[in-house]
Amino acid sequence: MIEVEDGATPSIRTVTIDRPAARNALTIEALEGLETAIENADESVVSLRGAGPAFCAGADLATVGDLEGDSERAAEFARLGQRVARAIEESPAVVVAEIDGPARGGGLELALACDVRVGTPESTYGEPGVTFGLFGAWGGTVRLPRVIGEGHALEFALSGRTVDAEEALRMGLISRLEDDPRAVVEQIASNADDALTALKRRIRDDRERATQERLEAEAFGTLVETHADDIDSVLE
Repeated sequence: MIEVEDGATPSIRTVTIDRPAARNALTIEALEGLETAIENADESVVSLRGAGPAFCAGADLATVGDLEGDSERAAEFARLGQRVARAIEESPAVVVAEIDGPARGGGLELALACDVRVGTPESTYGEPGVTFGLFGAWGGTVRLPRVIGEGHALEFALSGRTVDAEEALRMGLISRLEDDPRAVVEQIASNADDALTALKRRIRDDRERATQERLEAEAFGTLVETHADDIDSVLE
């Protein structure tokens, strides 16, 4: 269900959700496989994509159906999805979502945990859970307002509507709109591994400002020392 390709391109691990017949909907097994693929990455960049014509339809509805009448098992399934999203968010690697086709529910929530979201013109986005009495519980209610603002998040989630790539870009749901998202992945991976890691850590840090600024200065000092030759080459 989860295919991992590493080593073909230096510094890039490609993680593919491979259930095209089910629009890459995620079962418990697939979520666990995705978590392992992210946590075992030692490359500086991870590309997350879906096989076939969809990015990810979210939680597998047959799996959700098996949880009916058991609130604790349902909550445990939600916690598993949250854990995978945290693994993406907290990975030392920069995680880029290559979104081609539909990203729905949990699929969109996992994309929201990624550091960069690149959509193609064919990509579409939605949180349809509210239309059948549910909502995204893989950290979506936390990340969605952070990414697009509370007003957009409330309207988008409460309506259950689907937006196209152009509107997603305007809302801030995606970072870039490209015919070939892989080009963005390769552009990011062309930069120094330690600089990428330091930048991600600093931008993701949500502690008080004084701590963030202190750690930012320390990381900058380390990079200046490490990349002295690179700096000299720019100055020449």
